[in-house]
Amino acid sequence: MAEVRPLRGFRYDPQKVGDLAQVVTPPFDIISKEAQARYYARNPYNVIRLELTQEKPTDGVLDNVYTRAAATFATWRLEEVLRQDSRAGYYMYQQKFTYGGQSYTRTSLMARVRLEPWEARVVLPHEHTLAKAKEDRLNLLRACSANFSPIMCMYDDPQGRIRRLLNSYAPNAEVQIVDEDKVEHRLQPITDEEQIGLIQDFFAQRQLYIADGHHRYTTALNYRAEIREQRGGLDPEDGVNFVLMALIDLDDPGMLVLPTHRLLSGLSEELPNKLSAATLARYFTVQELAKGAPREAMLKQLEQAGRERPSLIIHRPEQSLLLTLNEQGRQRMAESEHSAAWNQLDVAIAQMLVLEDLLGISAEDMAAGKYVRYTHDEEQLFQAVQRGEAQAALILNATPLRQVCDVAQADDRMPQKSTYIYPKLISGLVINPLW
Repeated sequence: MAEVRPLRGFRYDPQKVGDLAQVVTPPFDIISKEAQARYYARNPYNVIRLELTQEKPTDGVLDNVYTRAAATFATWRLEEVLRQDSRAGYYMYQQKFTYGGQSYTRTSLMARVRLEPWEARVVLPHEHTLAKAKEDRLNLLRACSANFSPIMCMYDDPQGRIRRLLNSYAPNAEVQIVDEDKVEHRLQPITDEEQIGLIQDFFAQRQLYIADGHHRYTTALNYRAEIREQRGGLDPEDGVNFVLMALIDLDDPGMLVLPTHRLLSGLSEELPNKLSAATLARYFTVQELAKGAPREAMLKQLEQAGRERPSLIIHRPEQSLLLTLNEQGRQRMAESEHSAAWNQLDVAIAQMLVLEDLLGISAEDMAAGKYVRYTHDEEQLFQAVQRGEAQAALILNATPLRQVCDVAQADDRMPQKSTYIYPKLISGLVINPLW
């Protein structure tokens, strides 16, 4: 199964850069132009200069975001701003954070994981990827030959053995910083040979499930194939055969998944009829919620209903309806040509039965961003409906991670915007060289 190796990572030298909290960033794909400029100004050694370099009007073949990232990476290594650890090891990486008034701790193992093709069923995906995002990351790999941020993967460890081992390193972690979102990050190298052997043996019997980073994993596969073709072969021990991952126990209590709600706009004036209780009764048991009920009470009702059957709320200015899947709806889902695991997903039921069947919104429309917007923020959702910025909202429960794994095991793919794991992994703590 999974080959999980220690690595000699490159890490910032605090003597050169100062406070490590000033040189790390969130992953590239959630950084806006404004945030990019802020990170550039924050510290001259911020990892943004490697992970997401600023464009220039004069960019061309010989001078562009990728060549500048490569030049910066080389300079920082030469000047020992980034220093390679002398011994190979794993890295205990822990995040402590608060959400909704509750405290969480999420613990992961940073490691170098051997790339396996999807068909080998060692690393399992649950979503499709977009060509544009893959091309950008491939260009960065070509230029820098390094992973600047880890892919988030999950593994199954019902007894919690690896999590307990990792947690023993947390109190005296070498790196302890707090980022701009008040998330505490702890990092500690693990170089004990006995512990390394135990960890390797454990993962040799495990499959891995990608939680976040499908594009980067696909890009790593493409990059390896490209290098293999260029060289006419590839040594199994070559660094290009591996990718940086943060491996997290599927049952880690800090694995917080936020629901991704759907906001609807631009639809015809017939929308109230299409979303009436009578029409929805075709697929759902419908319960009208008390008008003006506090949002917290509505969300609690949805959570309770979801424990019994797939459920969602349709919220409009004049009415809120709690929907639970009925037998006719279950039969219609069985016609989806997807796996049984996919048919049980709240997001799949919302997409197929409400958006596609009842409202006539195609998958192509959704992919193109027509009619449907997404949010994790309940406050934003209710305000959008109240102000008339959205005609209606589909309020969902979070997708349980076990369901994500079931879909992956079925070799199926979830609807877009099915999961959002909070918080994201930070970039810049450990860099994996592909040599």
